[in-house]
Amino acid sequence: MPTNFFRHGLAIASLLVPLLASGTACGGRAAGTTENSSPITVVIDAGHGGHDRGGIPGQSIPEKEMTLDVAQRLRNVLAASSYRVVMTRDSDVFVPLATRVAIANSYRNAVFVCIHFNATKRIGAEGIETYFYSRDSLPLASAIHYYVVGGAPSANRGVRRRGYYVLRKTSIPAVLVECGFLTNPTEAAYAQTASYRQKLAEEIAAGVRGRNSVASAATSESIPLQPYIDQTKVAKSSHHSSKRSHKKSARKKKSSSKPADSATRAASTDREG
Repeated sequence: MPTNFFRHGLAIASLLVPLLASGTACGGRAAGTTENSSPITVVIDAGHGGHDRGGIPGQSIPEKEMTLDVAQRLRNVLAASSYRVVMTRDSDVFVPLATRVAIANSYRNAVFVCIHFNATKRIGAEGIETYFYSRDSLPLASAIHYYVVGGAPSANRGVRRRGYYVLRKTSIPAVLVECGFLTNPTEAAYAQTASYRQKLAEEIAAGVRGRNSVASAATSESIPLQPYIDQTKVAKSSHHSSKRSHKKSARKKKSSSKPADSATRAASTDREG
């Protein structure tokens, strides 16, 4: 993989225009401080974890490991720029979506950045995409997407609006960035190199620093709300609808299978992205 990435022409250039240098905040203040010199908090959420590997069944690369590594690198980059950083998880543990949101909402003057990688059965699928939900989150999403796509040799899948739980329930600006497809051989090879994961972290950090320095011609109203499945509810409703039809077969299951079934339901209940 090439060690140096160059910024290439982007389809998003018609929407995103850098207005100010991203390395410093307005007025010459340190990047991670406000007018009263209080540190800006960045809540970093490494997707999945613990029994939730992420991705699709049979996927060889655990998404949870890639997201945590990028998140930890992002923490280090932002901390070096005087940001106060909070991690929803800093090890291979499972954190429910509601807990991730509660952590984010417990901080004022903060932003929430959720790190994920994509997956699909179609191995040719590729590219970077960034999600937001609320109007206040669009500037952050636009800036992060601008820098990540500009610094990664992957296709630009655009900034999209979708009501993922962690975006819909947060009261601070929140984004979810999909850093490429782990089911795409080329992008999977990139993701498995430390230099590329470091590059992703640096570009996401540049987007955080430049969240007020990248203008977008788009508005939250002009970006259609993408269809989605709220996976915090689908497992429960699915289980309820099929309860009667599977009643007899359930009686025949060995008691030793119950813990595994419970773990599976828990995983699907709180998985997203």
